[in-house]
Amino acid sequence: MLRCCIFYTVYFILYILGHLFLHYFTLVSADYVHQTPSFLYRKKSFLFSALYAACILGGRHVMKQREKFNLRKPLVLWSLTLAVFSIFGAVRTGSYMTYILMTKGLKQSVCDQSFYNGPVSKFWAYAFVLSKAPELGDTLFIVLRKQKLIFLHWYHHITVLLYSWYSYKDMVAGGGWFMTMNYLVHSVMYSYYALRAAGFKVSRKFAMFITLTQITQMLVGCVVNYLVYSWMQQGQECPSHVQNIVWSSLMYLSYFVLFCQFFHEAYIDKTKKAAAARAEAAAAATRKAQ
Repeated sequence: MLRCCIFYTVYFILYILGHLFLHYFTLVSADYVHQTPSFLYRKKSFLFSALYAACILGGRHVMKQREKFNLRKPLVLWSLTLAVFSIFGAVRTGSYMTYILMTKGLKQSVCDQSFYNGPVSKFWAYAFVLSKAPELGDTLFIVLRKQKLIFLHWYHHITVLLYSWYSYKDMVAGGGWFMTMNYLVHSVMYSYYALRAAGFKVSRKFAMFITLTQITQMLVGCVVNYLVYSWMQQGQECPSHVQNIVWSSLMYLSYFVLFCQFFHEAYIDKTKKAAAARAEAAAAATRKAQ
């Protein structure tokens, strides 16, 4: 009970502080988010990705000879902070996208660049892009705690960083959908991580639900890319370019395959193995009784 009270008290404090902080920067900083030259974003995205890969390799090598770190409290704070940030982002971008979708229709919600220019939404678009760098810190906890590091994890982090930082300055169509979906999924995912790290028992079905939402996100991303390409071919106003659509589609398709594979291995295969183990144990008990 005490642990629960402490968790939600910290959550509430972060929520209030985050609201005040982000409200201020939404008003003050929104006018400056497009002033950085695009080549700086693109050069830095490769720099961060290279440093990230080096830290993974170096960290795993060092940790081979060391005991794993607990890091439970830092992980709670880390996940909780990202959860609150993602919730704010989901609410702000989600409300904007819902308004555009309901008042102006699907095409406008996909193709209109006002998501990048609106007084509030452009701040959250900028915050989304910047957040891909600190989110690389997720892997630090995996390495230091000597947990299994799967290909999907680091591949997803690197490719999202590269694509986001490359595409942001071009204000490509579909970006509002991509960012809003990511905020929504991360708001649930990091909340789940925070609860698990804090010691709460969360149903396995909830983890399955998160993976299913990620799979759905990848499918929707592919559909959005198809719509953008289709409208471009018809000569309609939908600002993007074929190269971006191709890379984005390949990225989303690869995520779809990898998340489906992860879902099968983590939930379906494990369920079958657990059922087989229970059946074997029951059979062994029956043989002993006889």
